[in-house]
Amino acid sequence: MKLAQIAQLLVIVLAAAAVYGFVGTARDAERRRVCTSVCAMRPNYAARNRLAPDFELSSLTGERVRLSQYRGRVVILNFWTKTCPPCLEEMPSLAEFARVLEHDPRIVVLTITTDETVAEAQDTLKSVLGGPAPFTVLMDPEAAIVTGKYGTKLFPETWYIDGRGVIRARFDGARDWSGALPLDLAQSLLGKPSCSLEFTSGRPVGELAGICDYVGSAG
Repeated sequence: MKLAQIAQLLVIVLAAAAVYGFVGTARDAERRRVCTSVCAMRPNYAARNRLAPDFELSSLTGERVRLSQYRGRVVILNFWTKTCPPCLEEMPSLAEFARVLEHDPRIVVLTITTDETVAEAQDTLKSVLGGPAPFTVLMDPEAAIVTGKYGTKLFPETWYIDGRGVIRARFDGARDWSGALPLDLAQSLLGKPSCSLEFTSGRPVGELAGICDYVGSAG
């Protein structure tokens, strides 16, 4: 092989390596971008392989509501009860979040209370929020759904469910739902690509776990 041919081949190899490196860098940057909110919020659980158990419950107004009727929309599902101080502490920020989402019909906030009666739930909402909630409240006084289907024992607990009905994240305990991160996480589940990072016991796991090294914790 002539020297000129060798030089030309070397140029081609170097160019291909540069393109591959650029594509890899761009791919990593995009992964970090779509995973920023989940890394910062640090859910207790995150994955893409569990279908949320369907259920049907009555709302405060007596309407029967099924989870599956929201297919195609991102559902933020929150469990609470009046005897749970952290639930009541986070409720104003959850209400603020729901008011923001009123402008985006693709995302909905549902809550389930295990209070025994509608009157008790309404009194709690009035005491904490000063009036009716800006989100749908469903009644589960026997905890048939909250504990029986979702296995929840401690409140509050909040689940992000994508438009296919897949559980994408679970947050145990009270959170501040105001600000950009909870909204960013919900919106990230609407399009493609979405973050495929997994969390177990509040820690990122798997081959993408290192992405979170570049993202600060939300606290």
